Amino acid sequence: MLLYFIASLFYLESLLRISLGETFLSTGFLISLLLSIPFSILSYIICTGFNSYVNYIMTLILTALWGFIFASQILYYKLFKTFYTFFSVGNAGQILEFWRDILALIAGNILWILFAFVPCISVVFLKEFINFISIGNKIKILLIGVAVLIHIAGVSIISLGEKAQFSAYDLYFNNDHPVMSVKKLGLITYMRLDIQRLIFGWSPQIAEPIEILPKPFIEITDKPEPVEKTIKYNTLDIDFVGLISNEENETIKNMHHYFMNVEPTAKNDYTGKYKGYNLILITAESFSPYAVHKDVTPTLYKLVHEGYYFTNFYTPIWGVSTSDGEYVACTSLIPKRGVWSFYLSGKKSMPYVLGNQLKTQGYNTMAYHNNTYTYYKRNISHPNMGYEYKGVGNGLNIKKSWPASDLEMMEKTIPEYIDKKPFHAYYMTVSGHMRYNFTGNAMAAKNRKLVEHLPYSEAGKAYIACQIELDRALEYLLNKLEEAGIADKTLIALSSDHYPYGLELEEIDDLAGYMVERNFELYKNHFILYTKGIEPTVIDKPCSSLDILPTISNLMGLDYDSRLFMGRDIFSDSEPLVIFENKSFITDKGFYNSINGIFTPNSGEKIDEDYINTIKDIVDSKFYYSAKILETDYYKYVSK
Repeated sequence: MLLYFIASLFYLESLLRISLGETFLSTGFLISLLLSIPFSILSYIICTGFNSYVNYIMTLILTALWGFIFASQILYYKLFKTFYTFFSVGNAGQILEFWRDILALIAGNILWILFAFVPCISVVFLKEFINFISIGNKIKILLIGVAVLIHIAGVSIISLGEKAQFSAYDLYFNNDHPVMSVKKLGLITYMRLDIQRLIFGWSPQIAEPIEILPKPFIEITDKPEPVEKTIKYNTLDIDFVGLISNEENETIKNMHHYFMNVEPTAKNDYTGKYKGYNLILITAESFSPYAVHKDVTPTLYKLVHEGYYFTNFYTPIWGVSTSDGEYVACTSLIPKRGVWSFYLSGKKSMPYVLGNQLKTQGYNTMAYHNNTYTYYKRNISHPNMGYEYKGVGNGLNIKKSWPASDLEMMEKTIPEYIDKKPFHAYYMTVSGHMRYNFTGNAMAAKNRKLVEHLPYSEAGKAYIACQIELDRALEYLLNKLEEAGIADKTLIALSSDHYPYGLELEEIDDLAGYMVERNFELYKNHFILYTKGIEPTVIDKPCSSLDILPTISNLMGLDYDSRLFMGRDIFSDSEPLVIFENKSFITDKGFYNSINGIFTPNSGEKIDEDYINTIKDIVDSKFYYSAKILETDYYKYVSK
C-alpha cells in the first residue's frame, strides 16, 4: 500500500504539471516528487492503524481528498491563473454565489477532474491487490525515521542549489509565490508551507531594511544658476527622528527609518489643479483596451482619448484578483500574499485613502457595488475607508441578474449624492464579469445585437457586450453631471481591477489582432482621468494602479505623505516604476522579467548590473513594507 500512496502522489503531481503545460524535465519536478514521499509515508501510517476494512475506508477517503484538492487547484488555476491559499479556503463560502460560473468551469474541465480522482477510483478496482493490514509500532517508527531522512535530503538538495529569486531555495525559505512554488516545489509542499506560514504569521525574508534603503534625499543646491523657486514636496510633518527615539519595537523603528529616507515626490504644476472638485472613482470589472471601440463603446472611447491619455499604464493581477486590484488602486499598497489584504485593512488605520481624506474636508463620501455587499467582506473594508457603503443586500436595490447592470446601479445611486456637493463616490462595477458567453451572462445577452457584426470569437463578442453596459453607465453619469451643471467641476477616474482573465489567451489575441506579449503587455490597460473641458494630454510615462491614489491626492491638493505610498504621483518628476506580482518591473530604462532574470533595455539605453540590482532591492522593500504596514497597523503610529 505504501507504494500505492507514493505512486498516487507522483501521478497527481505529474497531472498538475500537465495541466500547467510544464515540462517534466526539470529540477522542480524531481524535487516535487522527492518531497511528496514523506507525505506518502505519513498517509500510509495513518491508513494502517486499524483493521483492514477501516484502513480500506480511510484510504478511499484520503485519496478522494487528494483528488478534490488537486482537481480544485487545477480548476482554480484555470480560472484565476494562480492557486488558492488556505486563508482563501476559510472564506470560500462567498464563491458559491458564482455557482453558474463554477458549473460551467466544471463542465469544461470534466476530464481533468476525472483524472484527479483516478487514485481514489483505482482503490476500488485494486482492492484485492492492495494489502490493507495494520502495521506495528516498530515499523511505524522506522517509517517515520525514513520520512524524516528523505525530507532532510530534499531540503538539503534545495539548500545546495542556486539562491536566486524564485529558485527552489528562495521559494522554500524566503519568498511566497503560489505558481512558482508549485512549479519548483510541487503542490503538496506548497500547501504545507502555506499552512505553516498562516499558523505562524510568516512574512517574506529580505535583507535588513536599513541595507536596502534608498540614499537619504538631499536637495542639490550647487547649481550654476540660482534656484528661482523653492521645491516643495508632498510630505506631512512627521517627526520620524522623535518617533525612532521613543520606539521600543524594532520592526516599527526600522519602518520609521525606511520611510524617513524614501525620496518624496515634489509638488508640481498639477498640484491642486482639481482642488474642491467632486470626485468619482471607479474600479471597473475586467475593463481593458479591448473594451474601447469608437462606434461600439463611444463613451469609453471619449473618456480615454479626450482626457489624460495614458499610453503606458498597467493593471497587474495580484493573488486575490478583484479584491487585490481594488486594494492597490485605493491604498497604493502592494497586497500581502496569502491573505485578503483589503479585508484585513478594514481593521486597521487607513487615514490616507481618498474616502477618509475627503471626508475630513467636508465631502459626502459614498461607495457602491452591484453585487452582494458582503462579498470579499467589503462591508468591513469600505466603511473603514470613510464611505457610506451600499451593495446588494444593504441598501442597493437592483434587478436580480448575473452579472448585474452597471447602468442600473448608476440610475439608483446618482440621486443619492449629486445634490450633496462636494461629493466623492466610489464604485466597484460587476457588469464586465466573466464568464463571457450569451447564454449564462445577462449583460452579454442584453447587448448581443450590438456586437454581432464584430469580427471576433463568440467569447470576445460577449466580453465587449458586457463592457457596453459599463459604457451606458458612464454615458448616463456624464448626462446627469451635465444636467446638474457640475460636469466641469467633477473629476472622473476609472481603472480596471485586472485584465479579462476570463478570456483564454487566444481569445485575447483575437481581440488584439496579434499575439499579445504575456509577461508585460497582457496587463497593459487604460487609466481614465477626465473632466469636462479638460485639454487632452498624452502621458507616456510608465505607471500602474499603484500610482492612482498619490496621483489623485496631488491633483486634488490633499495633504499626504508620498513616502508612505508604494506608488508615485504620475505627474511628478519621480522616476517611474511599475511593479508586478512576481516582482518583475518596468522603468523608463526597460523591462525586467523576474522569471528568467533578464532585463531588456529600451532602445538606446545602456544598463549595468548595479542599476538592475538597485531596482530589485527597491521592489523587494516595497513588498516587505507594504505587508508590514498591514501587519503592524503602521499608519496609526505616524498619523497621531
